[in-house]
Amino acid sequence: MRVIIAGGGTGGHIFPGLAIAEEFKHRYDATEMIFVGTEYGIEARVIPREGYTIKFLRAEGIVGVSVLKKIRAVMKMFLSLIDSYRIIRAVKPDIVVGVGGYASGAIVFISALMSIPTMILEQNSIPGLTNRILGKFVKAICITYQESISFFPKSKTYLTGNPIRIHILKGDSDSGYKLFSLDRGLFTVFVFGGSSGAQSINMAVIDALHYLYDLKDKIQFLHQTGISDYERIRELYRKHGFKGTVTPFIYQMGEAYAVADLVISRAGATTLAELTALGKPALLVPYPYAAGHHQEMNARKLLEMGAARMILNNKLKGEFLARDIRELYLHETLRADMQRNSRALGRPDAGAKAVDIAMSLVKQSSVNSFQPKGER
Repeated sequence: MRVIIAGGGTGGHIFPGLAIAEEFKHRYDATEMIFVGTEYGIEARVIPREGYTIKFLRAEGIVGVSVLKKIRAVMKMFLSLIDSYRIIRAVKPDIVVGVGGYASGAIVFISALMSIPTMILEQNSIPGLTNRILGKFVKAICITYQESISFFPKSKTYLTGNPIRIHILKGDSDSGYKLFSLDRGLFTVFVFGGSSGAQSINMAVIDALHYLYDLKDKIQFLHQTGISDYERIRELYRKHGFKGTVTPFIYQMGEAYAVADLVISRAGATTLAELTALGKPALLVPYPYAAGHHQEMNARKLLEMGAARMILNNKLKGEFLARDIRELYLHETLRADMQRNSRALGRPDAGAKAVDIAMSLVKQSSVNSFQPKGER
């Protein structure tokens, strides 16, 4: 069986795709997984590292860019349709799964027109334009939040949750402490701003160190900065004398979560799916320019359920961040409550449910292809 997983651009799109791939391979080791993305997205470096084949098409984002870039993106949209057709003809997939991002639209659409079983994942409560359009053509839509149902045909929409990679759920703390050179006896704050880092979070955490000097011997940081901020942030930690590990990117996220007592992060759908599946206490800083403010909406759900705290990006200051870090360090019962509430929201079986639906589409397509026309 051949499966195409299309999409990318950010970790929030590609990591659920990897979770789907892992579940397929776990069930049917002979399954051939082919990813489709762009040369400029995170998928270009992550997918080959995970051992999967990736094919590229010409596509660019159209939301939140200049008029000139919008025109270029529209032109590339037509090229991506040609690329998609060629990829489909070469691969001959049994099913195509769109995981979001501008690389998913064309190939999922062409696959649907060619009567190949198609399915999309919607990670946010308010779907983006691409998935709203694709929802009219695909055979199934897997959603993360109940609120998304109203945007899609109910007859083919399933509440599965957002798929999570198996190694996230099986992260080992012993391995994590060794891998990241961390002290087992210290309170560990894991900081990351998404797959590319977040400068506002990076600088706010550094500013927070000014207010945490009395805890210097009691807490440590594991900080994913992104490539552009790495050298500067690493040097500032050294200057302040706090213990921990600073790195531009973390591939072993399961181990990173396993050692974390507190997580400071953006509020992307994939991050929240991982946090809730693991029950990790979190301080969430929603990305302010996310389409439809979906990160803030996602974060507010956890805030209302007592599963996390939230600081808006325009109110993000080191003093406020330090206050929350200190309070959650000092009060274990607060962390325990957040952990319990977070786990109640988690859906660790989302990947299995999504693959169940995908397999049912493949089987139905096989049945239809062998039936005489008069019996369909």
